[in-house]
Amino acid sequence: MAGRRVVVFPSSVELGPVLAHLVTSRAEKAIVSHGRFTLGLSGGSLVSMLSKELLAMPDLDCSKWVVGFCDERLVSFDDPESTYGLYKSQLFSKVNIPDSGILTIDPSLSVNECAEDYTCKLKKAFPDDDFPVFDLLLLGMGPDGHTCSLFPEHPLLEETKKIVAPISDSPKPPPQRVTMTFPVVNSARSVAFVSTGGSKAAVLKEGARG
Repeated sequence: MAGRRVVVFPSSVELGPVLAHLVTSRAEKAIVSHGRFTLGLSGGSLVSMLSKELLAMPDLDCSKWVVGFCDERLVSFDDPESTYGLYKSQLFSKVNIPDSGILTIDPSLSVNECAEDYTCKLKKAFPDDDFPVFDLLLLGMGPDGHTCSLFPEHPLLEETKKIVAPISDSPKPPPQRVTMTFPVVNSARSVAFVSTGGSKAAVLKEGARG
């Protein structure tokens, strides 16, 4: 990936519109380039911020978007911990993204089967790539420096072959999750880390140096 850039905003009020513009501008370029826009989403505070700002944009057209999830908790879609469930109620149900363009886990499966099933869905959506090449991944970062569900000192940090990995011992509840691996993150055309709150400032500063 090309060079990195760090942008700091006084608050999420200023960040939100810039984030929405980043997403829609990347979408426009991707659709012109190769006919669709592939976006990887994360949960947390990003859900409400992104949903609010995208819905405020005039003439938003998501008909050629394909959306996946950088990680997901193994809970039912009506559980408040479900990232897909939150996006569905706050964004997907209000825009023209087709159901076929939303790549979700199957929460009825065991965590290992869920990871395998989601891997198959991503391979089908990206048939020409060894690792899915998303146009844009929106990632969060925890105070401990974790992104996706890849936690410091966890063995999954060393994963090089899997597209999606199961995790049954997440340090942050709920313990069962599936997550994209670093090879997928590193294959993306563009990655944006979106973090709010002073508790993450130190680890973001350290990450920017690395």
